[in-house]
Amino acid sequence: RGTRGSSSPTRARLEPLCCCEYIDRTGEKNHLVACFCDCEDLDEGCERWLTCKSLSPGTLERIADTILDRFRIPWLKGAIKINITLLPPLVLLPVFLHVAALHFLLALVILTSLPVVVLWYYYLTHRRKGRTLFFLSLGLFSLGYMYYVFLREVVPRGHVGYTQVVILTCGLILMLVALSQAKRDPGYLASQMSNDKSPCQGSNGLPNRKVLGSSNGLHGAAVSGIASCHAKNDDAKGYSRMLAEGLDKAKEDWCTKCQLIRPPRAGHCRLCGICVRRLDHHCVWINNCVGERNHRAFILALSLFLLTSIYGITLTLDTICRGQNMFIALFYCPETYADYSSALSFTCVWYCVIVTAGMGYILLIQLLNISYNVTEREARLALREDTGRRLLGGIVVDTVLLGDGSLSSRNH
Repeated sequence: RGTRGSSSPTRARLEPLCCCEYIDRTGEKNHLVACFCDCEDLDEGCERWLTCKSLSPGTLERIADTILDRFRIPWLKGAIKINITLLPPLVLLPVFLHVAALHFLLALVILTSLPVVVLWYYYLTHRRKGRTLFFLSLGLFSLGYMYYVFLREVVPRGHVGYTQVVILTCGLILMLVALSQAKRDPGYLASQMSNDKSPCQGSNGLPNRKVLGSSNGLHGAAVSGIASCHAKNDDAKGYSRMLAEGLDKAKEDWCTKCQLIRPPRAGHCRLCGICVRRLDHHCVWINNCVGERNHRAFILALSLFLLTSIYGITLTLDTICRGQNMFIALFYCPETYADYSSALSFTCVWYCVIVTAGMGYILLIQLLNISYNVTEREARLALREDTGRRLLGGIVVDTVLLGDGSLSSRNH
């Protein structure tokens, strides 16, 4: 059994924890030693499985939640929970690459299956609207492991100079710095508005909480805000027209989940559960939204990744396939599988090519969207509402524009 005393959950949180203790999801103190104890759902599931009975609805979900809550490691001020989605890439990627290096056919099967499995997991998590650290873990570990293989298997051959290693290392460091900037606040819109500004405007230029305080927030935000700002308008007809336009605009930009009126081009992220200024998309590779404040850093990180990856691929192919053109060596490199070191390096090259091609496609879409002054979210909305047209073979969407050149309000 877990170390659960008679104290209340509130008191348990206030008591100091040793390195192996933690507060579980029920709010009670527990111990790592008792991680296999006191799990009625697991006991019931095993009993039903042994007696060939079907599980009750929700049993598997409860068992999974319990396992995820108890998967922790000892720490100074209490055991910390480890996200289990971090682990599969750390274990499976080296295993798959080393197995693929054993034979050409194994490499063909594994390198073909990996993108399919990753895409399947992406659509699975996307459909369930859940956040996962799997893709961030896969990306960062892939970078580290490719760099490790390069230093261990390629550099010792003597064909890569010190300057080239320094250039590749600097590119990797700069890319990680840009990635850390892309992981920052993309421009979240707080639902709690500041009362420091005028009655018509809170923080971020939005109506403040007093304006949003009526029983039906949308009507109160639109009517009260406009009425207070235009109370001195003597033209009753003009005021009525402005009021009607304000109501229509408020209905369109009102977020029922965040309880605020979104500024132009902002959107609500269903994964993060918050509105973001000029929301482009939620990127699973950085486990964060891409918005107004981190879009440039995101583009920079992609660009640096492509340059660094292509440079590393070139150095590796030039080392293991001496005297051959890089593009020819990519498809035909004799005696590659004669020794395991060359086979592993060549397998990692092809893995890098697959990842680089995927990231290059993402960067191309981003640059094309920027050239057409449209975000990924606006493009999807335009196709859904039939207000946009596909260009360049369908890889970019041109949204409908108003007469003054601004984006239609349907795409906000």
